[in-house]
Amino acid sequence: MSTRTLLRGGTVITSARAGEVLTDTDILIGADGNIEAIGRGLDAADATVIDVSGRIVHPGFVDTHRHTWQSVVRHVASDWSLTEYLAGLHTGLSKFFRPEDTYTGNYLGALEALDSGITTLVDWSHNLATPAHADAAVQALMDTGMRAVFAHGGGAQQWGALPSTNDHPADDARRVRDQYFSSDDQLVTMALALRGPQFVVPEVNTNDFRLAKDLDLRITMHVGDGYWGKSGPIRKLKDEGLLSDKITYVHCCTLGDDELDMIAESGGTASVSPDVEMQMGHGFPATGRLLKAGIRPTFSIDVCSSNGGDMYGTMRTAIGMQRALDNAPSVDTGEVLERIGLSVTEVVRFATIDGANAAGLGHRTGSLEVGKAADIVVLDGRSLALTPMNNPIGAVVYSAHPGLVRDIFVQGKQVKKDGVLVGVDIDALRKRAEASRDYIVGEMPEAKLDGSWHPELAKKG
Repeated sequence: MSTRTLLRGGTVITSARAGEVLTDTDILIGADGNIEAIGRGLDAADATVIDVSGRIVHPGFVDTHRHTWQSVVRHVASDWSLTEYLAGLHTGLSKFFRPEDTYTGNYLGALEALDSGITTLVDWSHNLATPAHADAAVQALMDTGMRAVFAHGGGAQQWGALPSTNDHPADDARRVRDQYFSSDDQLVTMALALRGPQFVVPEVNTNDFRLAKDLDLRITMHVGDGYWGKSGPIRKLKDEGLLSDKITYVHCCTLGDDELDMIAESGGTASVSPDVEMQMGHGFPATGRLLKAGIRPTFSIDVCSSNGGDMYGTMRTAIGMQRALDNAPSVDTGEVLERIGLSVTEVVRFATIDGANAAGLGHRTGSLEVGKAADIVVLDGRSLALTPMNNPIGAVVYSAHPGLVRDIFVQGKQVKKDGVLVGVDIDALRKRAEASRDYIVGEMPEAKLDGSWHPELAKKG
């Protein structure tokens, strides 16, 4: 049996260079799971050939921040404010998750992401009440076969009264690093999900950063998220000498322009969660402000308990919001805009190579180039929404959706074939997810699943 695969004749969006689209192009996947060659009419007589002519082929998306464990209570927060989310889920339903529920949430949520074309996921795992919860979360990611970064975030108990005096659970983070991630050259790797200086006292923040340095791990943290984000967190980090190019700053909506400049100067990266930011009052997504500061934005789903979990929808929200913000001044002044500021080409790069760079994986994934991992998505060419094929990148941003994701490869292994995830028992997973949901919600009498539950109102009643 051949150990190489040839994708024949696709319309290839590479993300290697802005706007690069290669028509009628082959991709040869080597036995090691990396891309061996890209070109027309490649000769690979010993390879398994898959005809992708007339179909868009693009790099797997990179989600740079998702609380994956929440997938078993998806949409419970679709009408919630940030206050309701914190009360109802983060410090509410979260405490009823058993390790097996964490496993199910992570397995379901990660497969949801993979099924929709997200091949790399930064799992911001902040419901690790015990070491057993951490073990379950890690194992679930590994069992999906996707590329992931497990961002160890402790549990709700680490937050407490704000600003918190509780250190990040260092012993468990060290254990997880030693037990599962002794090598950084594997499909699932590790980072630290830290709370940031607006949520903890200075000594705790210093301790948490020291832990990340000791473990040689990247950091991902929330900043600029509504009111809390206006406390100057980046200035505090700079004053303490903690800014670096190993940090991804999530949201950034209410950071000052000077703080964005500080991030840019330090080489830091940013993650934008447009759907949740607009819903929960974080502020306007910072996409355009980040670009102006010289920072390449990336995209994240954030709380899948509230909004949908695919990158196509996220790209549309982000570009629509930023174009509206860019166009608003001309509406007031009557100035005629000759060109739109943010292009679809840029947006696709945010969702692919820029996301990979933010996750510390740009050398492995995020673009289709010889020598990189074959993390590849192939869309269904039969869709009328993509017919005729005039602008492939525009089609990906404005017309593609998870239902069009036909085939997916991660490190050269086909994990979705002809529209179906390979080796996944969907019916069994659905039953398991429903059982976890029923248990968790059943432990909180005021919780309801029909959309009528508002935690603050229930609390006052």
